[in-house]
Amino acid sequence: LRMKDYEEIVAFLDQWGCFQKAVFLLLCVSIIPNGFGAFNLVFLTDVPDHHCFIPDLNLSEEWRKSIIPKTVLNGKQELNRCSRYRLDVVQNLSDRGLIPGRDINLTDLEEERCVDGWSYSTDIYLSTVVTEFDLVCSDQWAQPFTTSVFFIGVLVGSFFSGQLSDRYGRKPILFATMAAQTIFTFAQVFSTSWTMFVILLFFNGLGQISNFVAALVLGTELLSKTMRVLFTTLGAFLFYCIGYMTLPWIAFGIRDWRTLLAVLSATSVVYIPLWWFIPESPRWLITQGRVMEAEVIVRDAARKNKVQAPSVIFRESEEIPPGKKYTMLDVLKSSKLRCITLMCLLLWMAINIGYFGLSLNTSNLSGNPFLNCFLSAITEVPAYIVSSCLLRKCPRRVILSTFLVIGGGVLLLIQFIPDTLHYVALALEMTGKFGFTMAFTIVYIYTAEIYPTVLRNVGMGMCSSAARIGSITAPYVIYLGTYNKVLPYILMGSLTIASSVVNFFLPETFNKDLPETVEQMQECHGYSFIHSFIHSFIHSFTGV
Repeated sequence: LRMKDYEEIVAFLDQWGCFQKAVFLLLCVSIIPNGFGAFNLVFLTDVPDHHCFIPDLNLSEEWRKSIIPKTVLNGKQELNRCSRYRLDVVQNLSDRGLIPGRDINLTDLEEERCVDGWSYSTDIYLSTVVTEFDLVCSDQWAQPFTTSVFFIGVLVGSFFSGQLSDRYGRKPILFATMAAQTIFTFAQVFSTSWTMFVILLFFNGLGQISNFVAALVLGTELLSKTMRVLFTTLGAFLFYCIGYMTLPWIAFGIRDWRTLLAVLSATSVVYIPLWWFIPESPRWLITQGRVMEAEVIVRDAARKNKVQAPSVIFRESEEIPPGKKYTMLDVLKSSKLRCITLMCLLLWMAINIGYFGLSLNTSNLSGNPFLNCFLSAITEVPAYIVSSCLLRKCPRRVILSTFLVIGGGVLLLIQFIPDTLHYVALALEMTGKFGFTMAFTIVYIYTAEIYPTVLRNVGMGMCSSAARIGSITAPYVIYLGTYNKVLPYILMGSLTIASSVVNFFLPETFNKDLPETVEQMQECHGYSFIHSFIHSFIHSFTGV
């Protein structure tokens, strides 16, 4: 049904009334559990120091200290984590009174795998998923794969959440996905195998992004224009960060992975009463022909804001045919769209690899893993505030490329910091995290301004999928650190610097009207440049 512009119809409501303030706060609060779910794997899948388990044998003190071979890891000599000297040989040599290193050259002894399992340090954790299911040595591949499974669930959820929200409503999907997160997080507590754990983790990921997106959409449609901008650029991200900052303190007090998940899921019970305080979107109700329900919500908002509502709020008028629906195929039809989309996909992927790579790497840094995680989280607070201010006054390309260079440059610099200056390395990593968080926030707004209205939803959906692929890849980038600790930094830093260059070929959108159609889109600077470069390159060799 065609109506006057919704903003004009509800203009009698205050911009900052009690209704809008309550919705703003409650929706922000509903986002807090997303900060738990996105990063609890930092602690669940952390790998404590470990070595082969040694049964209770009658060995001399010298042999008991020498039975685990020494190995060099990242320039340091450590106990081998995946092998030991053969017990029967060691037992025989010990019984004969031979001393290792004096009577016997240890390098001549045969080694064997950890056939009796492993001994794990309990200095930091009582247990993790890794220690519970022995995800080490030959099964070490399962560590990054576990985290990637979660983000695969997030990727799948991002495909369906928008469609479900359009069909069944914003409010039901918001609370259904919150319930899914809670139920599957709690179900993981009872996992009897790693396979069962990752299956439940996948379904947990389905609700993660869906809950966040549903809250953003509902806030955008319920709030006034002034509060809408504040909610989408600052409120939602800050409360997400509150959950992120709270997580390491909860994990510090618990130290056991099953208890941690039980506590995190139990905290979601407090969100049940929100069902009676957060309304459905009147905009969505109107699109479904449920005009009377929409009017009841608006009248209730007027009552809470203490303003007088008109006798008739929404009037129906003539039917109009629906506009053309665009799909991903429409993006491929235009060279201008293909060029812009390819660059945006690369940009989103690189930013997410860097952001989640640094976020998930905090347990591998020197020092206390709980403090490192908290510092990584609190670094995001000024990033969200600063980015919100800069977006109002600065060109998008300049500030995005600036913070990408800061993030990537710092990562390339870390490898030159000596191990003795681990506080300097930590400070640099937090600076990099600040840069990536800034870029993470800016790219959302920038991309939405690039695409025309008719393709904005499709374009953002494709970029969101690229972002998920980046987050799926991030655990494997971090996993490279088990071979050489500087490899993740080199890879993430180089990719980020390259993406900052790509960004300069995108059109500038600051102080420009949002394009409504494909024809109104600005040209991709990169397309003509690349075309000319390739033509000149071929001409220099062929003369054609």
